[in-house]
Amino acid sequence: MTSSFTAITGLALGIGFAAGLALVPAPAKAEDFSFVALGDMPYGDPEKVYGRFEALIDAVNAASPDLVLHIGDTKSGGTPCSDAMLDDQLAFMNTFRAPLLYTPGDNEWTDCHRKNAGGFDPLDRLAYIRETYFADPGATLGGARVKVQTQAKRGFPENARMMHKGVGFITAHVVGSNNNFEIRDPAAVAEFFERDRATTGWMRQSFETFADADAIVLAIHADMFEFDFNAFGKERWLRHSGFARFGPALQKAASAFAKPVLLIYGDSHKHVVFRPFPETAPNVTALEVFGAKNMHAVEVTVDTKAGTFGIAPILNPKL
Repeated sequence: MTSSFTAITGLALGIGFAAGLALVPAPAKAEDFSFVALGDMPYGDPEKVYGRFEALIDAVNAASPDLVLHIGDTKSGGTPCSDAMLDDQLAFMNTFRAPLLYTPGDNEWTDCHRKNAGGFDPLDRLAYIRETYFADPGATLGGARVKVQTQAKRGFPENARMMHKGVGFITAHVVGSNNNFEIRDPAAVAEFFERDRATTGWMRQSFETFADADAIVLAIHADMFEFDFNAFGKERWLRHSGFARFGPALQKAASAFAKPVLLIYGDSHKHVVFRPFPETAPNVTALEVFGAKNMHAVEVTVDTKAGTFGIAPILNPKL
């Protein structure tokens, strides 16, 4: 299996990176650090995949990142959306030693109506996730929890943001399966419109909050792109109804920010790094994490001296 390796250049270093984890931007001395992104795992029979996932968690912990981003899909679409399954995944997240930011995927709620997923009510599963994973909406998950700002007062505790050493980190609840815009289900449509408005507003506000940051990292679950290796130079975001508000708003906010933006997502299980908006927001780099059978993680190293984000895999020792 081959893996991508790249560096995101052009990171502004004039202000530097704020030391420590904080709620609000407070640029201070430059300091290198790394964080890890992963998602779309563990997929399959727990007896077969949990041990492999534990091995990956051990490898991530050995790398000692400052932060972990989990971009959702904590289970496959064909495994039950039971309380026990969701509880297992929450327990795994809390075995990461670093603070962990989690944004939900479609497999743990929107797709739970499927027969092979147990025929659950998706909105009930979303409510359970918010109640358990975000029981303390002012803090991250993980072994070393830190404070974050969230949209909990509006009912969306999963939308969070924090500043770390001059880089703004944002999670925004945008999921695959067309972002739950399912015309077959009036309840799903109503949920979509409410969350889409709130999440898009949260993303815009977060970019404004981090206006003085040196870079922004935005984590979502959905693959919004029609990726084509022969289509470089063209805008490639999918103009599907579920992303029609969030996609253009991201382009506009990132363009106005005018400094490096790293968009991290999953959903399609193809580890790629590319420029999704070369014409409207060339400062955005998109990183899709590994997933499914390729149960690996991605380490992003912020090199403040070189002004780069280095991207490299953390390979699972049991694969």
